[in-house]
Amino acid sequence: MSNSLPPLRSTLDLERVLEFEFVRATENAALQAIHWLGRGEKELADGAACSAIYGVFDILDIRGEVVIGEGIKDNAPGIFIGEHLGTWRDGSPRFNIALDPIDGTSNIAKGMPNSVSVIAAAQVPDGAPCAMKNLPSFYSHKIAYGPAVKKALIEKGDRCFLDMPLKDVIAFVATALGKRERDLVVSTMDRPRHADIVRQIRESGAALRMISDGDIAAAVAPSLPDSNVDLYIGMGGSPEGILAAAALKCLGGDMQLRMWPHTEEHKAEIIAEVGEEELNKVFRIDDLILGESALFCATGISDSPLLPGCRLVGHRVETHSILMRARSGTVRRIHAVHDLDRKVVPLREMK
Repeated sequence: MSNSLPPLRSTLDLERVLEFEFVRATENAALQAIHWLGRGEKELADGAACSAIYGVFDILDIRGEVVIGEGIKDNAPGIFIGEHLGTWRDGSPRFNIALDPIDGTSNIAKGMPNSVSVIAAAQVPDGAPCAMKNLPSFYSHKIAYGPAVKKALIEKGDRCFLDMPLKDVIAFVATALGKRERDLVVSTMDRPRHADIVRQIRESGAALRMISDGDIAAAVAPSLPDSNVDLYIGMGGSPEGILAAAALKCLGGDMQLRMWPHTEEHKAEIIAEVGEEELNKVFRIDDLILGESALFCATGISDSPLLPGCRLVGHRVETHSILMRARSGTVRRIHAVHDLDRKVVPLREMK
């Protein structure tokens, strides 16, 4: 018998192992956040979720840099762009990380549906500066769609949905999916800025599904076969757009995204930082998540189109998570039961 040791894991093998640590972080964030459901304290809920995510990464051997974090527009307690997650030991794999400890903090505070804990990551190749793009705008105009629509765009000539009348976009999507326009389901957030979008959807005859908050799940939904959502449209957070792009890269869907300054002052700031050409550029998922690597995981806190929320039964909590990996195209749905009498959630004390 040979006494030789097995070869060291490749970087791709390491990604396969580490993906389960990322979903453990969103699970623990959900377990901490669920206790704040309906209590009117969104900052405290967010802080509890951040503490749980920090706790997992504090003992994880990676060199993680937060590229998309919290706090840009929400005055959130953390986790912020530029922070380091993981032990940062020499030789550990390097990741760009995008996260939203609670996507839908207002929903948590009000006890409403549609809140999830989300992390996306991309492994940075040796010598490369980054694997994820960060946009300087608070908001972006987004249209997200599934693999069949992406394929139709490739076959029939690419076009910019963001510059087309919405009725033409809806007609194109309906044809790509083999549906009548009146059977198409289009989702957007319930915001005053979306009044014209709502009007155009209704005039097209398509069904409208409005959400109060949490547009990561809404943007991912058209790429999930059982979501009953065909298209997502709206002006939502740019960080959330990057998180959704990672999921869409795993699922084979796509998104068109353009920065959307909500004030003239902010527009001037963006132009000063990146230039007018970049401001007007339409990004696709491969522009936002660079290279082949992408991981996406989310755990439901309250029910959403993406995932069921946490269920408290006595001293146990049921969680539902989704875990995706772009290199393999694997999508896992994880139903876990946590015994709160025995489970230890590592936490970092928040300042």
